[in-house]
Amino acid sequence: MPVNKTVFITGAAAGIGRATALTFARDGYTVGGYDIDEVGLKTLAGDIEAVGGRPITGHLDVTDPDEMAQRIGEFTKAAGDRLDVMINNAGILRTGRFEDIDISAQLNVIDINTKGVVNGLHAAFPYLRATPNSVVVNLASASAIYGQAELATYSATKFFVRGITEALDIEWNRYGIRVISIWPLYVKTAMTEHIKTGTTEALGIKLTAQDVADAIVAAVEPSWLQRRTHQVHFPVGTQTKASVVLSRFLPVGLQRLLNKRLAGL
Repeated sequence: MPVNKTVFITGAAAGIGRATALTFARDGYTVGGYDIDEVGLKTLAGDIEAVGGRPITGHLDVTDPDEMAQRIGEFTKAAGDRLDVMINNAGILRTGRFEDIDISAQLNVIDINTKGVVNGLHAAFPYLRATPNSVVVNLASASAIYGQAELATYSATKFFVRGITEALDIEWNRYGIRVISIWPLYVKTAMTEHIKTGTTEALGIKLTAQDVADAIVAAVEPSWLQRRTHQVHFPVGTQTKASVVLSRFLPVGLQRLLNKRLAGL
């Protein structure tokens, strides 16, 4: 009898999280979709069922470590005592000159984008360790390649995600847990609907939520070469892949100049 694999997704009610939930549902996973948007979760559950999946949904504020631990525990118990994939997707974006963004808004970005990931990782660990060949997927960003003007705090949170991904992929290897990150550039979702920065003007917003969802599913089941090289970071889209290659060969001074030009500064 085949194993019914499970996936827990934060920020699942809309955007990348929703597209990812539906993509895993089509692949036969039991899908845990959690968010603060309970209206969005209700329609998500119906959409998962419509593609033949099994939804388990619930409210989750990722900044609350107690609620995170409770929700992951509830999901794992309901899903057959296994957690194959943990996706730390919840995140928010604030753009503009650093000094013009209210400090409370900046701290909120830090709370959700970094503390939310730490809470998810810590709460999920015992269930991941108990599930053979489990995977953690952290949503990072192309802004983790070089600090991005006009989204400085957001970019810094994605460097945090990059760092904790690399560290835990080493630490948790002994338990058979892969820890990876996904690096998209700007994605066409509600989060980017009204933003306008130098880099969005220069590069456009070309990726869709489904592009990222497809990249996540592919990274969870990597190719032979990706396994052989133990790939940890997965860039999404031509622009991000080109940026990653350039970052490996360009001196830091030239990287700074390139990012300054793209930002129009």
